[in-house]
Amino acid sequence: MAENKNSDFKTSIGGQALIEGILMRGPKKQAIVCRLYDGTIKSKVEELKFTKDKYPILGLPVIRGVIMFIDSMAKGMKALMYSAELLPEDQQTEPGKLDLWLEKKFGSEKAEKAAISVALVIGLLLAVGLFVLLPSFLFELLPSGIHLILRCVIEGVIRIVIVIAYLWLVTRLDDIKRLFAYHGAEHKTIFCYEKGLPLTVENVREQSRFHPRCGTSFLVVVMVISIFVVSVMTWVLSLFPGVAALPRVLAALVRVAAKLVLLPFIVGITYEINRWVGGHDNAFSRAVAWPGKKIQRLTTNEPDDGMIECAIESLRLVLPETEGEDRW
Repeated sequence: MAENKNSDFKTSIGGQALIEGILMRGPKKQAIVCRLYDGTIKSKVEELKFTKDKYPILGLPVIRGVIMFIDSMAKGMKALMYSAELLPEDQQTEPGKLDLWLEKKFGSEKAEKAAISVALVIGLLLAVGLFVLLPSFLFELLPSGIHLILRCVIEGVIRIVIVIAYLWLVTRLDDIKRLFAYHGAEHKTIFCYEKGLPLTVENVREQSRFHPRCGTSFLVVVMVISIFVVSVMTWVLSLFPGVAALPRVLAALVRVAAKLVLLPFIVGITYEINRWVGGHDNAFSRAVAWPGKKIQRLTTNEPDDGMIECAIESLRLVLPETEGEDRW
């Protein structure tokens, strides 16, 4: 049984829920562990290659957050597709025309990379449309008599409401409920490891499923940071007479374009905040983590023992050989 001799530390290990499995990412390697339809567990371990090792400038604060975000999304999407391929054939989705065209055009291996790229682009476009474009146009519908900064705050609140409503709606789906249960298993297992307890189903089961260093918390901090950044940006844009005189639709497009330019900066700042919160336990860090942990009531469910076993195995496979290498 893996055991950490120093209790209550903060690990750099993190994970992601997959279809009937978990992706766990350590300091040197990542592991995909999935439960097959016959009840057995299938594991896949890969060595991690970091862009910052080749280009040190990409490892600087703020910049590294953008790179890590893109890299995590790409690796997470690839792992998600891999877990879907492990489902029984009668549960797998038939390949669409785009998948068949990509395979015919590029071959199976390149087609997979192309499909991941397409999925990432589509996912980003949907996110931009729902969480950036929609709130921006609703902002323009607000009465002009409301103070500019207050309108920006209202826009931010609208964005948060849209995100929460979206998460609540997807939790109604049975497949998503299981996915979020694996998410809970991942958090519980990391908590167990951080407390220095042996990695057993019994010990993991007793842990909290709400972890401060989570993608949900990251999303919440992004939204809060964006309220401040967008407020300053909107105020600066209002100083230009040409922008202020634009029709509302064009003004909304200008603000959206400015937001997209600032998005990498917001992501980079959020990464640093989330990283700091994940490595500290004090009143301020708990206050910052509190909203994200509350929303995790939507994005995590209590796992069963089989899910916990997958989480334990995935964590064991990425534990560092050198003690302390997994700490912040």
